[in-house]
Amino acid sequence: MSTCTDSNEERNIWNWKSRFVSLICHYSLELSHTMRGSRGFKLKDRCKTTQVHAYNPSSETSTSNPFPFPISKLHFPTINSILQESADSIISLSTAETFLPYGLPRTDSFEPPLELCLKSVDFVESLAELYRKIQMTQDFDKSLVYLEQYALLCSLGDPKLLRRCLRSARQHAVDVHSKVVLSAWLRFERREDELVGSSALDCIGRVVECPNAALLHGYDPNSVFDHCLCSNQISHFGNNFLSSESEEDGVVCFCIGNEEVNCIRGKIAALSAPLKSMLYGNFIESDKQRIDFTHVGISADGMRAVDFFTRTRRLDSCSPNVLLELLSFANRFCCEEMKSACDCYLASLLSDIDEALVLIDYALEERAHLLVASCLQLMLRELPGYLYNPKVLNTFCSSEARERLATVGQASFLLYYFLSQVAIEDNMVSKVTVMLLERLKECANERWQKALALHQLGCVLLERKDYKEAQHCFEMAIEAGNIYSIVGVARTKLKQGQMFLAYELINDIIIKYKPMGWMYQERSLYSLGKQKILDVNEATRLDPTLTFPYKYRAIAMVEDSQIEAAVTEINRIVDFKVSPDCIELRAWCFIALEDYQSAIRDIRALLTLEPNFMMFHGKVRADHLVELLSQHVQPWSPADCWMQLYDRWSFVDDIGSLSVIYQMLINDPGRSVLRFRQSLLLLRLNCQKAAMRSLRLARNHSTSKYEKLVYEGWILYDTGHREEALAKAEESISIQRSFEAFFLKAYALADTTLDSESSSYVIQLLEEALKCPSDGLRKGQALNNLGSIYVDCNKLDLAADCYVSALEIKHTRAHQGLARVYHLKNDRKAAYEEMTKLIDKAQNKASAYEKRSEYCDRDMANNDLSMATQLDPLRTYPYRYRAAGNLLFSWSNCRELLFF
Repeated sequence: MSTCTDSNEERNIWNWKSRFVSLICHYSLELSHTMRGSRGFKLKDRCKTTQVHAYNPSSETSTSNPFPFPISKLHFPTINSILQESADSIISLSTAETFLPYGLPRTDSFEPPLELCLKSVDFVESLAELYRKIQMTQDFDKSLVYLEQYALLCSLGDPKLLRRCLRSARQHAVDVHSKVVLSAWLRFERREDELVGSSALDCIGRVVECPNAALLHGYDPNSVFDHCLCSNQISHFGNNFLSSESEEDGVVCFCIGNEEVNCIRGKIAALSAPLKSMLYGNFIESDKQRIDFTHVGISADGMRAVDFFTRTRRLDSCSPNVLLELLSFANRFCCEEMKSACDCYLASLLSDIDEALVLIDYALEERAHLLVASCLQLMLRELPGYLYNPKVLNTFCSSEARERLATVGQASFLLYYFLSQVAIEDNMVSKVTVMLLERLKECANERWQKALALHQLGCVLLERKDYKEAQHCFEMAIEAGNIYSIVGVARTKLKQGQMFLAYELINDIIIKYKPMGWMYQERSLYSLGKQKILDVNEATRLDPTLTFPYKYRAIAMVEDSQIEAAVTEINRIVDFKVSPDCIELRAWCFIALEDYQSAIRDIRALLTLEPNFMMFHGKVRADHLVELLSQHVQPWSPADCWMQLYDRWSFVDDIGSLSVIYQMLINDPGRSVLRFRQSLLLLRLNCQKAAMRSLRLARNHSTSKYEKLVYEGWILYDTGHREEALAKAEESISIQRSFEAFFLKAYALADTTLDSESSSYVIQLLEEALKCPSDGLRKGQALNNLGSIYVDCNKLDLAADCYVSALEIKHTRAHQGLARVYHLKNDRKAAYEEMTKLIDKAQNKASAYEKRSEYCDRDMANNDLSMATQLDPLRTYPYRYRAAGNLLFSWSNCRELLFF
């Protein structure tokens, strides 16, 4: 018994020692690894998209630090506490690995994405040259020039400017093909396909986007302003042809199988020269009263339809199958008039994508130009949903498919530009994208077209790691005039281990051309040491809107374990330019700081911008990470959410408000009013595409007709269709009076130069809106807008009352309106103090500093404007103010010189 007991004690002691040694080894390894990588945690793979990527753990799994925190955040247990806290340590280790399983990024494997657009080294000069080109071009030839303008303006990323270019291109389009593509492109920009219950052939009432109007050849200079008549379908095609003047000189009988069809010989002969030769020429049929047409390829019903057409010039009684027979017959015997009638009428009958997919090959075979255009229109207006349909791919992708389309005038640079943009947005590295860009290159005729096609193809091939082919494309794009493609060449050389050559390429650009921010940003990728930071800082000085320099500096701070400073650096750009990659990086930093509430806020805001966002180089779903982090924060009830929303709204914290609304939508996904609030915040953050997506979701989740009309009206208003938006608002009010309908109508009307009568009507509409049920968030905005109208009408006391009422329900922006009232009453001190209150409350303060500068002396104004520029470099007023001051100073010096 004693021996057994001793043996058990020895075994327990040995187990305890083994466990102790293993734990000591574990923490020693962690400590040594942390000390080796004390500057931060490294990325393994290079960044290739706009996301901030984490490293691929496959090659460093055994040595990578699972704690992505600075040393000060790590807690190393004492020997006496190891056994007591070993279980807790294991749990802590698992939690850290869950939250940041791939560590934080590092500077030496981080690069900005290549831009896929034409990027001029002198943007203003290029834009001016295009304007001159537009002025010198005949109206009916301007369509492609406006498309070139679109390609150039893509670098600005302003959806409204781009939409205006497309509308101008459509307005000046002459041929059916261009009209079809451009009207489909405009529809794609609005994403009408996402509206539940909408048809591909729906339109907003304007000629430029009407699918029926697109099938009419000719130039109409007023088309951008004209309303279409969709109720008058194109069924008139083929029904109004004049009757032929041929003599009725007898009857000819066509035998088809066992059936006979009697026709008037002269009218059949009048259809074409071959039929005239057959019936009146030297052929034996000219002497026959009965002609065998059994093997001609037309049925008895088809021949009766031919006879009916020769008598009436009408096709509306024919079935689609008979029409197809007539089209084939017309091609066989060169009956151009009947072919045109069949082509037009068949085109007008197409109503859905399935019919188009069936008829497209037949139309191409018969060379029915309008029918092909109608089929293409339905395919294009269903994008991106049908992009990967095998029939659609077969129609567009191969070189042979392009040639088939070209035979009927339906292959163009315009078509493949649209298709390639859709493909790039959906999946940049897919084989379909490559094929469409190859077709785009084949269709390119002008230099700018070749430059664009080759540059975009080079970018896609670079992403697909086809470095040599990508380099060749970039070099050809440079020959075609796109200097920015040198950046692509440099990247391909870097990937092939030629870093010095890449540096020399970019350095030559800086020497040769006027230096720009993107040039220094690019050179920083190939610089080392202090020069790298100097280039990054110079890039920010020349172009504060570039996101890469801020992210680079933030990551460098993370490597130095200065995570709070990294958050501050990212905040510098997030405060004026919201992008998913910056929000993602800031969320990582908050996780490293164990500030999970802030991390959740950022990830929810990120998911609002991109609902399917994948973090850590596409390895972790962002919504899954939110679920994990939510287990470590206090949950909010619906009442808490509303309180938080009001607080963040009143503090002008738009990202925080987005986060709260995202949480509320998880609990109530069908709440259309929340989607609408979301769209307002996204517009305020200049995220127009995401805002439009939220508006469409609000419309789709609406449970009432009047509410759907309001959201459809806002969609139209935000895409530049004010009159249509007003019509939607009025229709909604006719069904039910609501706050949003009155507000939309007032907002749309106020978007013009108002006279006293119009201002009174807008005031009346806003007052009616305030009488309708709504929440404080929207009523605060209505009161603020009403105050602004009163100010314009010089009703300052009424305006002040509106602003005070808005402030009582926490509409903080009303401070600005109230300050304006004080200023107009010659009380600049009160105006200054009012704006100071806004600055004290608001999280986003740039506009407040800018406005406060109007209510103080010159030195204080300069300080406020400097702060506004520091917070938001995109605000133009501070630059104009300082430029005007410098101009006055220079003029004053000139006067003194003249005096002496």
